[in-house]
Amino acid sequence: MIALLSGVLFGLGLALSGMVLPQKVQGFLDVSGQWDPSLMLVMAGALLVYLPGYFYWVKPRQWAWNGEHFHLPTKTRLDGRLVFGSALFGIGWGLGGICPGPALTALPVGGVMLWSFVLAMVSGIKVVCWWELRQQR
Repeated sequence: MIALLSGVLFGLGLALSGMVLPQKVQGFLDVSGQWDPSLMLVMAGALLVYLPGYFYWVKPRQWAWNGEHFHLPTKTRLDGRLVFGSALFGIGWGLGGICPGPALTALPVGGVMLWSFVLAMVSGIKVVCWWELRQQR
């Protein structure tokens, strides 16, 4: 139930803030033209709400409320995979104006472009999983 409520709240926040609109995202990324800083304010507001809860409830805990062990990242070193993945994500976000979270939120009302994006995203995830399994063998 907590996951459902969190997802609904997340989706509502994305929709109300306009983050599901590619034009809004591209306006934010267009720093040399008609820059729209409202997306930065949405992100800052989200961090202001999230960070106190993270530092008070999440970070000090070893176990989740459902009894499962937390698996927080322990890796602190930047490597080529992280840099390449981040660059690829940023390029895709800039070109398409679509981020995975808002894309999934907007799917019910999205057109062909949005469904194509999600299909490509899921395909990319599958290819990376396949590649990592292949590398481990």
